[in-house]
Amino acid sequence: MGKILSINVSKNKGEIKRPVNEVLLIKDFGIEGDAHFGFGHRQVSLLSIFSLNRAREKNKDLSFGDFAENFTVDMDLSTLKVGTKLKLGNSIISISQIGKECHTRCEIYKKTGDCIMPKEGYFASVEEGGVVKVGDTIEIVEK
Repeated sequence: MGKILSINVSKNKGEIKRPVNEVLLIKDFGIEGDAHFGFGHRQVSLLSIFSLNRAREKNKDLSFGDFAENFTVDMDLSTLKVGTKLKLGNSIISISQIGKECHTRCEIYKKTGDCIMPKEGYFASVEEGGVVKVGDTIEIVEK
């Protein structure tokens, strides 16, 4: 089991996301109001606090959302495989991709000097929508 530490959204792709208290996940589309809403199989993104803390060893100014992750979580994501279903609040997401190709010289790269999402970012599609709030638990419902 894990916990949602921060929820982050942005209006445009390739930019740092800003924290919010809650979001509405829409089945098959993602987070209402986020830049990646409806964007194929990578509708939402997750980053473990453990990954963020390792990056903070090089850059202490890094905050939630700086790697454009939607959910910063207190959970070891490294054991998850594509197809794993997670319950976030009352929503269900399915891991659809691990890592990604990074945008060249985006705002994230300019601030951080590197991007950990290509190796440590987890992406998912929304199977069941609903409201998700900071502090909600995360449960693995199917591996």
